[in-house]
Amino acid sequence: MQIQEIREHMPVVCSKGGQFGTVDQVQDGTIKLTKDDKGQHHWIPRSWVTNVDNKVHVDHPGDQAMREWMTSPPAAA
Repeated sequence: MQIQEIREHMPVVCSKGGQFGTVDQVQDGTIKLTKDDKGQHHWIPRSWVTNVDNKVHVDHPGDQAMREWMTSPPAAA
């Protein structure tokens, strides 16, 4: 996997090709997304990533990804 190729401000796209987020930063096992319109950050697991090119591709449809993303940073192990 090309996790090391993920950079700030890259679009995050769902399995159907639609963008549902933008990378803020990679943190441990998660990708922190930039704040949404309400000023809220979200986190997705790196395990969702299927490919990285000029975008970060995940294996979830956008609506599912937005239901399952985290709204607070994961607890440190």
